[in-house]
Amino acid sequence: MNPQIAAVLSQANTIILGKDHQIRLALACLIARGHLLIEDIPGVGKTTLAHSLARILGLQFQRVQFTSDLLLGDILGVSVYEQQGANGRFIFHPGPVFSQLLLADEVNRASPKTQSALLEAMEERQVTTDGETRALPEPFFVIATQNPNYQVGTFPLPESQLDRFLMRIELGYPPPQAEHALLAGSDRRRMLDELPAALNSQQLIQLQQEAENVTCSPALLNYILKLVQHTRLNPRYREGLSPRAGLALRNAARAWALLEGRSLVVPEDVQSILSSVVCHRLQLDDEVNGGIRDMATIGAWLERGIR
Repeated sequence: MNPQIAAVLSQANTIILGKDHQIRLALACLIARGHLLIEDIPGVGKTTLAHSLARILGLQFQRVQFTSDLLLGDILGVSVYEQQGANGRFIFHPGPVFSQLLLADEVNRASPKTQSALLEAMEERQVTTDGETRALPEPFFVIATQNPNYQVGTFPLPESQLDRFLMRIELGYPPPQAEHALLAGSDRRRMLDELPAALNSQQLIQLQQEAENVTCSPALLNYILKLVQHTRLNPRYREGLSPRAGLALRNAARAWALLEGRSLVVPEDVQSILSSVVCHRLQLDDEVNGGIRDMATIGAWLERGIR
């Protein structure tokens, strides 16, 4: 394993206990130049994981707490008229989206109109305000957290926005031994303040370039294609995976292979990231599946379906 990657994982695991696989998925998502959605109940470490990654990767960090009264300008920025002597002009004041890592905390508590403010930023890595397009920093990531949709005061994310996230992960409760260590240990926020950066933004960009050079053989690409086509032909799903989802699988698998210290993607890399990449992109057909909505089983269904 790359020593830089090993250092990042080691430091992250001192803050988020008992969640090594989820941390690896989150890091692979960022190395693949993707955006990350963390969905779980309050209090399991979603926000702390985002803070940890920003700190360890040496990224400029901003946090927006999404609420029902949040406005577009609160995210993108606003133009304010400023008097300068006898003349005046509008001066643009950038919003928190102009950061290298934006934490959209509880993103599904904002209205759909406000949620849509992130679409251009996530896809084009730029924002357009007052008729002017402004580029975002490089690198640029969105880590969004959301509570389960059954909780009070949430607005489900539309499919078009869900598709902008390369991965969706869940943290869940920690194992008993990890939770015991959490109870016996120091305050995680204080530990974060003392946590040194293991990388800087330029080193992260270099890792992203290395991931793009990881080899995908023709046989591996055919394997990904079979997965995608299976979802389009199986009545279990309302709609199949799009070509963008196939690219997401390839990019995430490359990043996972890099984390594992390989320069060639193998099927096990695809299987490791499969559920986190496709589960939020697929909808089950209730009539075929009898109302089952357990999206965690989709990865296993896909694997069985192409054998």
